[in-house]
Amino acid sequence: MKYFTILLISVFMLACSDSEPSAVDTDLINNPNSADESGEEVGMPTMSFEEESFDFGEISQGEKVEHSFKFTNTGNADLIISSATGSCGCTVPSYPKEPIKPGQTSEIMVVFDSNGKKGAQHKRITMVANTNPNKTVVAIMSNVLAPEEES
Repeated sequence: MKYFTILLISVFMLACSDSEPSAVDTDLINNPNSADESGEEVGMPTMSFEEESFDFGEISQGEKVEHSFKFTNTGNADLIISSATGSCGCTVPSYPKEPIKPGQTSEIMVVFDSNGKKGAQHKRITMVANTNPNKTVVAIMSNVLAPEEES
């Protein structure tokens, strides 16, 4: 009976634990190379950017600026971008929705709205695509000059 009580208490404590189970990393699951059991190399697209960051320099508060990140699919399969998101609502990317063939060039257009921003800014744009790894990040920077406040 003593062992049963200890076992029951142990099970109860484990069941009431507030820790969540560890998440499974889906990068391996989403990687087509891991799905091919034949041992043959699977064609993969690759995003090769001309530049991975861009600095707008000094801009005035409230100004909207934009930059185009040009890239080429240097892989050997069609590149499909499923999403592109900015690190905040002030950074809005637009990306091609159609597949990009191997050797083809395209671009990610990024608009940064400096309204309400002040000082040094560093924003990331994350693209999710059928590449390995499946996330690619580019960045924009600027120094937002706020108008002088009157005394």
